[in-house]
Amino acid sequence: MSQTKEERVHQVFESIYKRYDMMNSVISFQRHKAWRKDTMKKMNVQAGDHALDVCCGTADWTIALGEAVGPTGKVEGLDFSKNMLLIGEEKVKENKLQHVSLRHGNAMELPYEDESFDVVTIGFGLRNVPDYMQVLKEMHRVVKKGGKVVCLETSQPTIPIFKNLYFFYFRRVMPVFGKLFAKSYDEYSWLQESTMSFPNREKLADMFREAGFERVDVKAYSGGVAAMHLGVKSKN
Repeated sequence: MSQTKEERVHQVFESIYKRYDMMNSVISFQRHKAWRKDTMKKMNVQAGDHALDVCCGTADWTIALGEAVGPTGKVEGLDFSKNMLLIGEEKVKENKLQHVSLRHGNAMELPYEDESFDVVTIGFGLRNVPDYMQVLKEMHRVVKKGGKVVCLETSQPTIPIFKNLYFFYFRRVMPVFGKLFAKSYDEYSWLQESTMSFPNREKLADMFREAGFERVDVKAYSGGVAAMHLGVKSKN
């Protein structure tokens, strides 16, 4: 019996969790940290905010949110991989962020009441869910009126020569890096498949609007290999 996307993704992340952070740095040439830092500036998170980080993985963005909201705020990270969460929990303890908590759960059915958070993020996780629109609608549901939902994700360059080089890198080079650095050729082959099939930034912006966001800001990074989408929920 063939695996569903959800089953396969779960298997991948339960397998690569120990080397996930290192591989992120290798694959993105350390740029993912700069992308997230710039995205945080645009989000303008306030002290005392309540934030949710969906598909939080090993909790790097969750921790950044925790530092931004401060001790008067509250941050929750949610992920369906218990192994990834174990790494994240160690980081939260090391940073002594008592107002940050991690939770095992499914992005397709967020276990929160409507309009619970000032800001909701998802970083390099939307491409791995079975139904992109379902997750966007769930994030729209749990964010407060006037609140922000932010997606930072791999994207697809539009400059022809650079686009060809990018596709070659993801199809041929990245799985080899996975084998060399993480002993996981098959798992990183899957990650390049999910990246290649993910909607481009214009299509994803349309999906944000379809999910109910009234304003959608988009910013491409590093020639379009990644992109930020920031949607605002109507105050009405």
